[in-house]
Amino acid sequence: MTRSAPRNRRGRFALLSLFLSLAAVLFGSAPVPAAASGTWWEPTARPAPDSQTNVTGAPFTGKNAKGEVSGFVDAHNHLMSNEGFGGRMICGQTFSEQGIADALKDCPEHYPDGRGALFEHLTGGDDGTHDPVGWPTFKDWPAHKSLSHQQNYYAWVERAWRGGQRVLVNDLVTNGLICSLLPRDRSCDEMTSIRLQARKTYELQDYVDKMYGGPGKGWFRIVTSANQARAVIEQGKLAVVLGVETSEPFGCKMILDIAQCDQADIDRGLDELYSLGVRSMFLCHKFDNALCGVRFDSGTTGVAVNIGQFLSTGTFWMTEKCTGPQHDNPIGLAAAPPAMAEKLPAGVSVPSYASDAKCNKRGLTRLGEYAMRGMMQRGMMLELDHMSVKAAGRALDILESQEYPGVISSHSWMDLDWTERVYRLGGFIAPYMHGAEGFIGEAQQKAALREKYNVGLGYGTDMNGVGGWPGPVGENAPNAVKYPFRSVDGGAVLDRQVTGQRTWDLNKDGAAHNGLVPDWIEQIRLTPGGPAVVGELAKGAESYLGTWKKTEDHEVGVNLAAHVPASASTTEWWNPFVNYSAGRTVDGDTGSRWASEWSDDQWLQLDLGAVRRVGKVTLDWEKAHARAYRIELSENGTDWRTAWSTDTSDGGLDTATFDSQAARYVRVHGVRRATDWGYSLYEVTVHRS
Repeated sequence: MTRSAPRNRRGRFALLSLFLSLAAVLFGSAPVPAAASGTWWEPTARPAPDSQTNVTGAPFTGKNAKGEVSGFVDAHNHLMSNEGFGGRMICGQTFSEQGIADALKDCPEHYPDGRGALFEHLTGGDDGTHDPVGWPTFKDWPAHKSLSHQQNYYAWVERAWRGGQRVLVNDLVTNGLICSLLPRDRSCDEMTSIRLQARKTYELQDYVDKMYGGPGKGWFRIVTSANQARAVIEQGKLAVVLGVETSEPFGCKMILDIAQCDQADIDRGLDELYSLGVRSMFLCHKFDNALCGVRFDSGTTGVAVNIGQFLSTGTFWMTEKCTGPQHDNPIGLAAAPPAMAEKLPAGVSVPSYASDAKCNKRGLTRLGEYAMRGMMQRGMMLELDHMSVKAAGRALDILESQEYPGVISSHSWMDLDWTERVYRLGGFIAPYMHGAEGFIGEAQQKAALREKYNVGLGYGTDMNGVGGWPGPVGENAPNAVKYPFRSVDGGAVLDRQVTGQRTWDLNKDGAAHNGLVPDWIEQIRLTPGGPAVVGELAKGAESYLGTWKKTEDHEVGVNLAAHVPASASTTEWWNPFVNYSAGRTVDGDTGSRWASEWSDDQWLQLDLGAVRRVGKVTLDWEKAHARAYRIELSENGTDWRTAWSTDTSDGGLDTATFDSQAARYVRVHGVRRATDWGYSLYEVTVHRS
């Protein structure tokens, strides 16, 4: 009796399998229980009705012959931006417990014909009207040029994962000013929105887990460490990293150039974000804030954003001539969109700008540096995109002074001249999701550097990020996708994606939603120069994890000069209430400084207290900096030798590195000034190497 029951169950199961196989032949399809076939990548209970993924085959698992993980990286996505901006800028949800009909519906004011879709009209997503109906017809959205409709429905994200993507960075995003100008159903406070979006991302993980049988079983895995991400990818699942891209993090906005936050706000904010699982972050986005100046937007969008900056901060963008080959985007000089221009006070208009002044005057502020160093202390990765070149250059100086690898450019908002500095540090770069030819062209510009540093490539889809996406190439284009096609890793076969009554074809529809990312990669593969780029994309997951792991493992070098005795040849004195003494350079306060009298031959000397090994000195100059100077070392304070020198310093943050050698005394000896003032230093640090 105890043996006959299993035998009967096996017999019944064999009969059921035969019936299902016959049904598949006769009627074209039949549900196969996932547990029976061992297909861990298929859910045991998907909601009905729901979108299809139109993918068959097993996801790639494990590691390659070199012991590396393989897979694509979407380094810049916004899964939950429908929860930002007051909840009514991006219409539709990534998921809903009530099902797809509830998730994929338009915003209330878009009914009955789209005339009330202010943001869609402003951004050119329609011609003044559109069909608001989503499920099941999807006549007008999502679309590659529609900027206000959901592109990240969970099943579309699932298709991207099944097609080879293994890392997705979900940037929690909002903007308080934009929120205040649009219909809304919630608070415009940016940190409140960030908290909500983080919570909804964890709820999405739970939602997927339910389909797969319980906690931890789904393919959507939020990760908070590089090792955790590697384990997820080796299982063939999607590692989801939380980032933040918002205009006023921690309330750090600026009003009439006065910061509305302090260091305590930054510390509390970073601690909270880290506890939420956030591991990468932008310090500024679209508007200059109390942390940094931004890289401009261009054209009509630039004018609209500049007006938004004025409404938020009380100041427009300010430009100056660039001091190096890098420059910000050309500033918007087009006519102001009426919907934005009417928001300006009477008599106020967008200023004009000199054509040869292409850089933002605002760089990385002292509060921004404090926030950046706070990120470094917590092992977080800095997003360089959206920083003005003045801010980005200063940020890279600081990162290099600490040899900190955690730097990312995730969607083509960084001057490409910074590329080697990013790679030299150990950082990661992902161009924006341009059309196939454009993406290949941008990738090829720096292919030699990727080979030199042995790194892979990512892409930033910016889905739900109001950026615009690749349009259709036509069914007869040389690089038209031939459906069905096999994924790059060889594990999956993908056909045209179907949701409800709508079938999407990349050739005819462009990159309308996240589920078409594998199709876009296939189009890149079919484009001249594309196979090599796709190969680099497949190395993206390993490279991203390498950057992250090195960031986590980084140890800040001990500053041998902290609070040591300091002296100087001279000290400027003109105000009895301001202290410019030498000790201000080693007090840990980046706002205090030493200043010399106004002549060339001056020095600042530090006593390390004992003979130590010294190999690196970092100098944070004020505007009154040295053009030529040398770093001198001594064991007794009498006999000096030059360890390093320059006659071309441009100020800012200088890092002098040299062969490690014994010294008790370190002296910065100014030879020639760069200004009519004396020499002025905020901070000096000394390290072993």
